[in-house]
Amino acid sequence: MLTIILAVTLVVLSAASLFIGVIDLTPASLAAGNMEQLEIFLISRLPRLLAILCTGVGMSVAGLIMQQLCMNKFVSPTTGATISSAQFGILLALLFMPGSTLWGRALFAFAAAVTGTWIFVWFIQRIQFKDAVMVPLVGIMFSNVISGVTSYLAYKYEMTQALSSWLVGHFSMVLRGRYEIVYLTVPLVVLAFIFANHFNIVGMGRDFSKNLGVPYNLILFMGLTIAAMITASIVVVVGSISYIGLIVPNVIAMIKGDRIRGTLADTALFGAVFVLVCDMIGRSVIAPYELPIELIVGIIGSLIFIAIVFYRLKYGRRSLTFSFKRIQFPKHGAKEQKGGKEQ
Repeated sequence: MLTIILAVTLVVLSAASLFIGVIDLTPASLAAGNMEQLEIFLISRLPRLLAILCTGVGMSVAGLIMQQLCMNKFVSPTTGATISSAQFGILLALLFMPGSTLWGRALFAFAAAVTGTWIFVWFIQRIQFKDAVMVPLVGIMFSNVISGVTSYLAYKYEMTQALSSWLVGHFSMVLRGRYEIVYLTVPLVVLAFIFANHFNIVGMGRDFSKNLGVPYNLILFMGLTIAAMITASIVVVVGSISYIGLIVPNVIAMIKGDRIRGTLADTALFGAVFVLVCDMIGRSVIAPYELPIELIVGIIGSLIFIAIVFYRLKYGRRSLTFSFKRIQFPKHGAKEQKGGKEQ
């Protein structure tokens, strides 16, 4: 039922988002063949919608994979240094290949994101006591180190303005011919679905994986590589967007449990709905101007994250329940004994 609700909601919101913007588009004018509005629809509105869907699905699935493999619900591309590593790779591309295309910068971002994520996991594997807070804290500190190096190089070589478009996520620059890299999230998400059971087994520990014949290191690094490449492809096109990979998997896990096979589809759908709603809010609040998606996601995501933290502190890993309790009334003439007396 949850999957159906999310799918229907996503379809309705997707159709509505195509007609939100500075220039008014109407279904009647598109059906009538208005060439000007048709060009706007094909060059701007449709590519933007596809980029939003790929971003929501990709970042949510990447966060779910990282949380499962690291056995920590507070690990994500943001707290796992993946986003900051991808930004560092983009800066290296701007420094060493100033005339590189978007695909060339993407290759640098892929390499840096994968390397940074592997180093983060190497760090946390050497922590003797993997506290729920200690693991993401190590990731945040490592991410700040990478961001500091990135800022230093950007200031030294006067690349701050060139790098600024990748520091804050926004969809305003998404046009046909400049966003197709995000399509890489589709085959990567499909791989995540195929190996979901393996990720679930690896998330239970090295010894458990070996007992079931699953190659622990191979699946671990494959899952982390998938998550890093999804994140890097989105950062190159859209920029940095926090909280999605942290919030969305936790919300779905609170409803449906921690088994990745049963939550992967709902996580992807809810991630797309969440990003789409935030983008529509950003386009509507101060229309005709537009707020960056990073700002809206940061505000809403921080509130949801605080609520999740309080819920985890109070109830632990217990899932939310939405079922009504069935009340059973005693049959007529039935008697209950309590303390030797009839009640």
